Amino acid sequence: MNWLAWKMLTGDRTKYFGIVFGVAFGTLLIAQQSSIFVGLMRRTSSQIIDITSADIWVMDQRQRNVDDIRPMPESRLHRVRGVAGVEWAVRLSKSMVRVRTLNGDFTQGILVGLDDASFTGAPGEMLQGQHIDLRRPDGVILDIDGYRQLFPGEPVTVGRVLDMNDRRAVVVGICRVTPPFQTFPVIYTRYSQALQFMPRERNTLSFILARASSGQDLQVLGKRISQQTGLKAMTWDEFFWLNIGYYIDNTGIPVNFGITVMLGFIVGGAIAGQTFYLFTLENLKQFGSLKAMGVTNLRLIGMILFQATIVGVMGYGIGLGASAGFFELMESSGQADLRGMWVPWQVAAIAAVAVGLIVVISSLLSLHRVLVLEPAVVFK
Repeated sequence: MNWLAWKMLTGDRTKYFGIVFGVAFGTLLIAQQSSIFVGLMRRTSSQIIDITSADIWVMDQRQRNVDDIRPMPESRLHRVRGVAGVEWAVRLSKSMVRVRTLNGDFTQGILVGLDDASFTGAPGEMLQGQHIDLRRPDGVILDIDGYRQLFPGEPVTVGRVLDMNDRRAVVVGICRVTPPFQTFPVIYTRYSQALQFMPRERNTLSFILARASSGQDLQVLGKRISQQTGLKAMTWDEFFWLNIGYYIDNTGIPVNFGITVMLGFIVGGAIAGQTFYLFTLENLKQFGSLKAMGVTNLRLIGMILFQATIVGVMGYGIGLGASAGFFELMESSGQADLRGMWVPWQVAAIAAVAVGLIVVISSLLSLHRVLVLEPAVVFK
């Protein structure tokens, strides 16, 4: 019977490909837009993702996300170091600076000041240079996308000169980092050097990165730091999801992408459902003949579900493959806007569930006509 169902399905190639196209189109929209949404949310936490050497992030009590900097006085660092269970704690500064190249072009940049002694928070993947090169006078490390933005079309090499806050900066290293939400160059330097590049402020300490002693429960240690210092102390996971939650609650990004994903589901379901229904109507005589020969309704339901499953699997595979190919093409073409985005397995699972619903809806539209069909229709 399955072979017969397959021959019926592929008998009209136009309708067969139309059903597959509807499912594939819905899968493509759902997977692509959901993946871009996930990628954008990850980009809002790019600095958190790149700094994995610290267990606890300590910040001002009123801070709401990684970009909402509330500078703290230096004395807060010593308070955190004095909390029992803290193995070490170091400074980290983050600020926006105005960067000018020698040709006179200006752009905004993200300046990250690292602890002078340990370089905690330094980029993990160095393409040129080393972290130790930051000890050179006016030395900075620049991310590769920022380099291409500041020096378009020029060879990638160290030794380039920048101007920040009317101070000379020399690129001593080039790194690769998680792309930030705002496509600004990411610049790393020593904390003491960052103070020279930043606009003058009374307080300059953005974060305190702390490592827990062996055997310490991170949740308990975070609460202890908060109680003893009056600051907000969060584990890596807590801070990451706090940041994600802020953008979900306070921006229109989830709504916009949610509408697009819903449209993909509706359009894919409408195309597949309508085409599958028309396909069933055109094959009512064949279903009537099978009924007249004694085929039960249960077997006919199995045939229709078999046809719908084939269409769903093929459409899902084509749509998911096209979505993955799109991101791979963007990655290989060097497009920084979508660099680092891919189709996570969670998105693939969500798309599979959506395709399953589309297949079920398409099948239900056809099942009713087949179940109420009279075998005598074949003799009319």
